[in-house]
Amino acid sequence: MSTPRCDLLRQQFDLVWQLFEYHAERLRPGDFRWEPTAHCWTVRQDPSGVWRPDFAETEPDPVPVPTIGWVSWHIGWWWTTALDHARGRVPRERTEIVWPGEEAAADWLRALRDDWLDVLGTLTDAELDATAPFPWQHDPDRTVADMLAWVNAELMKNVAEIGQLRLLRVASA
Repeated sequence: MSTPRCDLLRQQFDLVWQLFEYHAERLRPGDFRWEPTAHCWTVRQDPSGVWRPDFAETEPDPVPVPTIGWVSWHIGWWWTTALDHARGRVPRERTEIVWPGEEAAADWLRALRDDWLDVLGTLTDAELDATAPFPWQHDPDRTVADMLAWVNAELMKNVAEIGQLRLLRVASA
């Protein structure tokens, strides 16, 4: 059951997703792991072949420049967690969310998009007004509607980062 608030959030989301697709369709081999500077966070294969992101519990100063691979992992991490919360599941730990690799990253995010659209299509006004613990943790004034708006904002920021990194790589070639 769609609500006017959900429709507005969906329209915002669709606009941001169009920007993601614009950049995703133009990504080339090597773009995901291109490091624009020596001070980068990226994704690296561990000894078993699983892709793991660089990460620190306390953000370093200066903050490392992320690669497109790292940003795509980051989207997958927070979006998986948001989906877990939206579906009433225990959220997975950060270390459980692994990057699927350069060839599968865009399709992984597209699958998360499909899951997200399923959630958006079922929310009622009462569910939108329910308390949402993510991403604010212990703020009882934040609602599911706030979480949906946050997903749009976070995705927009991350997609802009991917776009900027892609443009820098193209310009530096």
